[in-house]
Amino acid sequence: MARPFHLNTPLLESVSMTQRVGTPVFLKMENSQPSGSFKIRGIGHLCQQLAKDSKGVVCSSGGNAGMAAAYVARKMCVPATIVVPSSTPQLVVQRLRDQGATVNITGKVWDDANTEALRLAETEGLTYVPPFDHPLLWQGHSSVISEVAASLEEKPGAVLLSVGGGGLLCGVIQGLKDVGWTDVPVIAMETVGADCFSAAVKAGRLVTLDDITSEAKCLGAKTVCRKAFEFSQSGEISIISELVTDQQALSAVETFLDEERVLVEMACGAALAAVYSGLVHRLQDEGMLWSLPHLQKHSSTTQTLTLCVRLDLGDITIWFRNPACLFFLVAALLLCVVLYCTL
Repeated sequence: MARPFHLNTPLLESVSMTQRVGTPVFLKMENSQPSGSFKIRGIGHLCQQLAKDSKGVVCSSGGNAGMAAAYVARKMCVPATIVVPSSTPQLVVQRLRDQGATVNITGKVWDDANTEALRLAETEGLTYVPPFDHPLLWQGHSSVISEVAASLEEKPGAVLLSVGGGGLLCGVIQGLKDVGWTDVPVIAMETVGADCFSAAVKAGRLVTLDDITSEAKCLGAKTVCRKAFEFSQSGEISIISELVTDQQALSAVETFLDEERVLVEMACGAALAAVYSGLVHRLQDEGMLWSLPHLQKHSSTTQTLTLCVRLDLGDITIWFRNPACLFFLVAALLLCVVLYCTL
């Protein structure tokens, strides 16, 4: 078996978040991945299976998926074309080019770029690398959970993540099934205006949004992948769909920067806001999650809440314009936050 492109990333304790929620918090630091995000797990796995003898790969992405595809293609000595929407910051475009990729800027949102990527795959004979909708991607992303399982003595009480097109959600669910944690619920966070998964769950069918109005552009797929929707309907694993506003996500970004000295963007803030805005406590009060008692220093029995928080390079250019943030240029692209809960 070929060596994977992704790394087994560290699981680190966050003292500030532990103090805030009253239970130990650990961060799965995916910023240490070669491409800077969890996307390399799935995209690396897919390319190893499908692009070995390819004349080139094409991927549609405004950030993380494109960076992963460009990195993997360079390592495999395969040409890469990354199609990005016009909303993609110039910094990201330049980083893609630095990886040796050809960058094609098409359309306003990801869906427009994806249409062009599919056209190029067909007309030029390139291997299409989807950013979130493919079983090989989910299989690769599932390694996040297997690594967490290897690090924890107890199963988590829940997994909290943000949802864009649904690739990470599908990977996490597959990972939970692989390690036998099917009784662990998943909290799927989105921002208002980039909420295709929530809209589908509420409607009981796939829904295509008219437009992406949220500033969390990396959550900006108009339609969630079908498999993510099917998971929400199957009952195999409980999925709790929740929304926060852009303001709540931004506030979470600011708090996380102050407390952790880690710079994140709005897609990450959507998941962080579940903790900082009190949403997790609300779910506990409603009986949808286990209760979180005060931290007890001496306890042999623990339960955990794992937060898989997706971050992206895209909005880091906004923060660079603020001189106060120039000292905190830690571009963490995925965190898995593990909260221990004494029973």
